[in-house]
Amino acid sequence: MDRRKSLKAIILGAGAASTGLVFNGCNTEGEPTVETNISEGAEKFFGRTPEELALIEKLNAEKLFNAHEMETITILSTIILPPKEPHGGPVEAEVPEFIEFIAKDYPEMQDTLIGGLMWLDHKCNTMFQVEFKTATLEQQKQILDTIAFHDPEIPLNEQPLEIQFFHMMRGLTVTGYYTSKVGIADLGYKGNMPNVWDGVPEDVLEQHGVAYDPEWIAKCVDQSKRGIIAEWDDEGNLLT
Repeated sequence: MDRRKSLKAIILGAGAASTGLVFNGCNTEGEPTVETNISEGAEKFFGRTPEELALIEKLNAEKLFNAHEMETITILSTIILPPKEPHGGPVEAEVPEFIEFIAKDYPEMQDTLIGGLMWLDHKCNTMFQVEFKTATLEQQKQILDTIAFHDPEIPLNEQPLEIQFFHMMRGLTVTGYYTSKVGIADLGYKGNMPNVWDGVPEDVLEQHGVAYDPEWIAKCVDQSKRGIIAEWDDEGNLLT
């Protein structure tokens, strides 16, 4: 999925901007500038360099989890974050696909995730003689309750594999959901929105011994006209 690389690109881009690299287009002779790479990548995904696009294509072509493991991940993610109306849950947000993409992008996660999935089936078979994905919800929760909380006094990487696994799965599920279109809609986030400005408060104006020109303030802070585009005469005077 692409949103993971978007977040990574934003972070890297912010760091590059702070050093002036993005704006100055620093490059060795004969090599493409940062701006060139980004503009070429923008044909498919805004702000992606050709190298990033190649990595995304490579990772999408790979398969990490088998069908059984993906089904288990899907079920586990919906237990961690149950679907709710009207937006849905992890399945609608493609969280299982997100988790597989992240695991391919960060191979150090793979042993914990695959080992944890194996542990779930082994534990469920031992307790209920069924695989985790075919157990009842009550049986699944009974198992998960034993690994859902880790001891904060012990470093996470020193705790049992199954606890590390659930901690990782919970983080990936929540991250995958709330960085998706579905999750953002569930939050009700609308992005940057223009607010209403009524001018500098009267008490502040009085402190500085200034005041608005009544004619000017009527033109600039009349909220009934906030949808009207300002017009100016040739001498720079505001008309509307």
